[in-house]
Order: sequence, then structure tokens, then C-alpha cells
Amino acid sequence: MLSIGEFSQVTHLTIKTIRLYHEKGLLPPSHVDSETGYRYYDRACVERARIIAELRGLDFSLAEIGEILASGQDEADILAHLERQRARVAERQDRYRAIGRSLDAIIEREKEARMVAQGSSSEVQEKTVEPLRIAGIRIRGKYSDCGKLFARLCRSLWKHTAGKPFNLYYDGEYKESDADLEACIPVKPGLKAEGLPEGISVRELPGGRCVSLIHRGPYEELGRSYEVVFRHIRERGLKTLLPSREIYIKGPGMIFRGNPKKYLTEIQVMVEG
Repeated sequence: MLSIGEFSQVTHLTIKTIRLYHEKGLLPPSHVDSETGYRYYDRACVERARIIAELRGLDFSLAEIGEILASGQDEADILAHLERQRARVAERQDRYRAIGRSLDAIIEREKEARMVAQGSSSEVQEKTVEPLRIAGIRIRGKYSDCGKLFARLCRSLWKHTAGKPFNLYYDGEYKESDADLEACIPVKPGLKAEGLPEGISVRELPGGRCVSLIHRGPYEELGRSYEVVFRHIRERGLKTLLPSREIYIKGPGMIFRGNPKKYLTEIQVMVEG
């Protein structure tokens, strides 16, 4: 079971949106604590949230999404409904043909993503990470801003780098435009902040115990691997700590984007212990 904050991170829905979908009857939690009122969500809720998000991206109204979800008793029924909708859309005007192609892509991507998630479930590990000397730029902004931040760090510190770039995430939930994050690069011992461009800090990042998983594939599918990590943490009664880390082992280069299916990202969620 996921807390509402963890569910927000896994699904990339804000807590405000999750509550709205609950009020509309689209996304009820699997359990509400009678004493605290806290909402909790299971894997079925995660899949339901992904379907809602995909349909919203195709300009379906909340009322239309409610009808689609009501027509199916399980995930297979819902996917079958989407395929029937695909056939009807193909017969309409040109702009609806684009929606039909998107539905094909959704179905194929869902199948691929599930195969990746199933193959990754055995790779979760608990380990201890050592303290690390880092240079970083911390902001409140969009997750997509990180590319520019890494470029700044690389231009300023290319002689001093000592490892793969990574992000630190200080929020316990998904944020659309005001995420508290820090783009970081490991640096060689002895590097000082003096003389560096404004906004770049240099410090020792503490080590500690973490739950780790190597995600294979596009960044857009990271939520699935986070789900695996959070399930491991929940099943073992561990307590998470912030910030969490994403280490970009293999990703787009400075010039070429590369193949997103081959990206490698290590998720590290810090835990007490």
C-alpha cells in the first residue's frame, strides 16, 4: 500500500489532482484510515491512475473517462474498451485519426513497460552508499530544467568530475512546476566552492542505507520502477528519508539523445538504518 505522497510520485499526479479524481469517483483510495483519515493506494489504483492520465492526455473529459472505467471490471476489460474506441475513432474526421494512433501507442507501450517492470522486480537491493564529495545546483522548478543545470555543471567542472551525474529530490510527492531538486555531479576531493559560478555549491553528501533499483528505459517510465521500490520498502517496514536520488548511468549525451529504451537510471531511496 502506498501513501498519497508515494502514490503521487509513482503516478506523476499531484496530490490536488488525486483528491479531485477521488471526489469525481474516478480514483478512490483502496483504504482510508478511520482514525487519521489518511488515504492509501494499492497496485490496482496505480494502473487505474495511469489509464486516467493517458485518457486525459487525449482530451477525454472526466465524464467520458468515468464511462470508460465503468464499462470494465478489470484492466483487460478496460484495454479491450480502448481498442473498440480505437476502431470507432478511425472512422471519424482527420483529427480523430491522430487519437487512434495514440491509442495504439499507449497499448504497445503498456505491454512493453509491464515486461520491463516484471524483469526489474528481482533487482531491488538494499545497500550502503558512502559519503560523496559533490557540486550541485539546487532550484525550485520543473524536472525538465535539470538538463540545463547539468550542462552548467559540466561546463564549470569538467576537469573535476569524478562520477555519474545525479539528481537529489527533496519532495515526498510529484510536483508539476515547483519541485525542490538539486542537480549534482561527484567531484574530486579538495575542490572548493571559491571561484565557481554563483549558484554552484560544493559539499560532502552524507552516505547511508538505501533501497536501490536499476531502471532500464525512458525517464517517462521511472514511475513503474519507483512503484517496485516503494513496495519493497513497505513490505519490509522500512522508513524512507529525503532526499531520494536518481543516478544517470546511461542517458542522452550533450549532442545526441540516444535510444531512450537503453537508458540506465539507478533509483536510490534512502531509508533509516
